[in-house]
Amino acid sequence: MQSYTTEQIRNVALLSHSGAGKTSIAEAMLFDSGTINRLGKVDDGTTASDFEPEEIKRKISINLALLPFDWNNTKFNIVDTPGYPEFVGEVKAALQVVEAAVIIVNANSGIEVGTERAWRFAEEEQLPRIIFVNKMDRENTDFSRTVGEIQKYFGNHCIPLQIPVGSQSALRGIIDLLKMKAEMGTQGQEAEIPAELRKEAESFKEKLVEAAAEQDDKLLEKYLAGEALTAEEVESSLRKAVKEGKLMPILTGSALQNVGFPSLLKAIARFLPSPSESNKKRMATNPATKAPVDTKTDEKAPLASLVFKTSADPYVGKLTFFRVFSGTINSNSQVWNSSRNTVEKIGQLLLPRGKSQENKTSLIAGEIGAVAKLSSTTTGDTFCQKDHPLLLPTIQFPVPIFGMAISPKTKQDLDRMGGILPRLTEEDPCLQLKKEQGTGEMLLVGMGETHLDVTVEKMHRKFGLGINLSTPKIPFRETIAIATKAEYKHKKQSGGHGQYGHVLLELEPLPRGTGFEFSEKVVGGAVPRNFFPAVEKGVNEAVQEGVLAGFPVVDVRITLYDGSSHPVDSSEMSFKLASIFAVKKGLTSGQPVLLEPIMNLQVTVPERYTGDIIGDLNSKRGKVLGMKPEGGMNVIEAHIPLAEVQLYSIDLKSMTQDRGSYAMQFNHYEEVPSYIVQKIIADRQAQKAEAA
Repeated sequence: MQSYTTEQIRNVALLSHSGAGKTSIAEAMLFDSGTINRLGKVDDGTTASDFEPEEIKRKISINLALLPFDWNNTKFNIVDTPGYPEFVGEVKAALQVVEAAVIIVNANSGIEVGTERAWRFAEEEQLPRIIFVNKMDRENTDFSRTVGEIQKYFGNHCIPLQIPVGSQSALRGIIDLLKMKAEMGTQGQEAEIPAELRKEAESFKEKLVEAAAEQDDKLLEKYLAGEALTAEEVESSLRKAVKEGKLMPILTGSALQNVGFPSLLKAIARFLPSPSESNKKRMATNPATKAPVDTKTDEKAPLASLVFKTSADPYVGKLTFFRVFSGTINSNSQVWNSSRNTVEKIGQLLLPRGKSQENKTSLIAGEIGAVAKLSSTTTGDTFCQKDHPLLLPTIQFPVPIFGMAISPKTKQDLDRMGGILPRLTEEDPCLQLKKEQGTGEMLLVGMGETHLDVTVEKMHRKFGLGINLSTPKIPFRETIAIATKAEYKHKKQSGGHGQYGHVLLELEPLPRGTGFEFSEKVVGGAVPRNFFPAVEKGVNEAVQEGVLAGFPVVDVRITLYDGSSHPVDSSEMSFKLASIFAVKKGLTSGQPVLLEPIMNLQVTVPERYTGDIIGDLNSKRGKVLGMKPEGGMNVIEAHIPLAEVQLYSIDLKSMTQDRGSYAMQFNHYEEVPSYIVQKIIADRQAQKAEAA
């Protein structure tokens, strides 16, 4: 691959709903640029970007894939991203290292929830974009209808730059409205516009010229005066408007038939910005002074580079992907990792292209590459020069929301879990490992069921680690409703020294969230002070398992207020046992109740789903606290039992066609309704019997 200047680079993310054809489009680009000599297919598992076994098996993209290639004196860094919503972290990472996006719309199904999400992400990142209407070779496609839908959802600044020649099985090429020429077949051979499409093309051309004229006062004045605008004037105005994000050109074709791709490559090179032309200013900060630092897109400027992905491999080691925003990185050099305050030794620089790699001696501002076997670096870190320290804004990944309990399949897996699981969470920032203190279970938390399933498959394939997933246990608690007293005398004589411990305890309920307290107010030495620790130890052991269903006891104060001892037979063990039995008696007489965790749930949904969501929350014993509009969506806040929403991501996806999102945090404990208590007790007893 030849060397390029920053102005010749185009960093572009492919975004869409799952199944709209991003991977096939990337494949067609690689083929038309001569980078690969055969068009791979998703169904066959032969594409350059979907090469992981989990992707081939499921026929979906799971990881972002960097696909660099040369075409017509331009260096393209195409980033193919997953459309499946549970792998949104990969999309978020990709959008931090590109200047533009191509939004793919399925001509057959139109604007889908993933299209809306892709558009929203591009808007948030202020990315100029091109829209590509794919699958024009499919049944029931209508280009004009799809354009109307695009404009309805995203605005009239989305304007066709092309129209198709034919559709469905008769798709033969496209018409370039700027040149008013047809481009036919897979090579885009120039031809005259078919007579039957001339009128339609002229109509679309008029709208394109009008849109271009509206971007420039001089052109608009000329246009309104009835003067014809030249093709150069129209293209120049369009180029400026697209790079500024004011217009979004619509192109079309078919990835599977490889129709429309020379013109798509041409449009990316002509209309989308190079790194040096980007309107998005990337400000860094000085880690010492916190002062802002401007990162200039200049290969001679001080280094500023962001790590946006790491990939763990048992054979190659860790592969670190980075984007150079300023300066130059050379092979076999050193950089300063300002996020970790350490030097990293850079070995051979790589240009990954799917699963293949190409060596590079250096990467300049605007380029994207990778390096293997770094010791300390993780996703989101900044590379810079030690004498010019700076920190780039880190990547804001979505918070994992869907947790499952994990357990090893074998004793060998148990021994290896501790070393392997952290490597997976380092590779994927949308995965978290956490121990649920209330149940003792280890939870793997991700973005959804498929995300966790894929992770478990990857662990087994890459590291031979066998993991079982199961629904987490609910950390129920027990407490008492009334104050009570309990007495227990542990007395045993079996020859020689006997056992004697006698305690009187007072149990009283505390406010919710207080926890557990132990105190003593013994007077007169009824219980010798040297046995107080044994009593406390027995009490602490007893409250670990309540009398209703064996859950830990909370929100209770237990006070030792009296007792008696024997000068010979009393011992620490005797007082500990007496305390345990006294606590059990006291809990039984204190009207024990079961408590459940109540979560604070915030659900963000389009307005049309609000009624369905509130109805569902009410059916799940939720208490809706309020609702507020936010960015065209409604945010519903509620308190709801954890037992009702452990698998809420699945329910919400079904109710909103995947247009909703939620966040959930623990809020407090509440008493479980009486009609549910017996079922929980029965389930708990069944679990204990099974474990035994």
